[in-house]
Amino acid sequence: MKQTEKKLQYQTTLIVNGKTEKLTLPAWVSLLDALRHHLDLTGTKKGCDHGQCGACTVICDGKRILSCLTLAVAKDGSEIKTIEGVGSKENPHPLQRAFIEHDAFQCGYCTPGQICSALGMLEEGEAQTLEEIKDSLSGNLCRCGANANIIDAVTEVKANHYE
Repeated sequence: MKQTEKKLQYQTTLIVNGKTEKLTLPAWVSLLDALRHHLDLTGTKKGCDHGQCGACTVICDGKRILSCLTLAVAKDGSEIKTIEGVGSKENPHPLQRAFIEHDAFQCGYCTPGQICSALGMLEEGEAQTLEEIKDSLSGNLCRCGANANIIDAVTEVKANHYE
């Protein structure tokens, strides 16, 4: 490593899925790349890498963010929830169960971002109508065409667990 590169390394602490992670990263590393390449949390996907598809959506301090557009060092001290922190194999989150029951995925590539975005939306409590739910989730693209099933799954979970 060159001397100039050493100077550009920053200590960053992230609380990821409830676990404190101390990282030394260059200033330009995105949160997405920190999660995938430094913490081996590969559930969060790199789709467009331009903030246009939503595949990289995670929850940061209770709000949905696009991790490809966020510098990891800018989130020092933040709580990050990735798809790996949303339920478990033994005890899936209601959204995960609903996605399975409604066949709300085909290739599955967008699913982690869709679930994190939906979870953030539900916890924010702002989307009340079907149109507001659709609008709130419109930043997450599904190229396979499972959008209707995704909306059905999220609407069911909202009605049964968030009202």
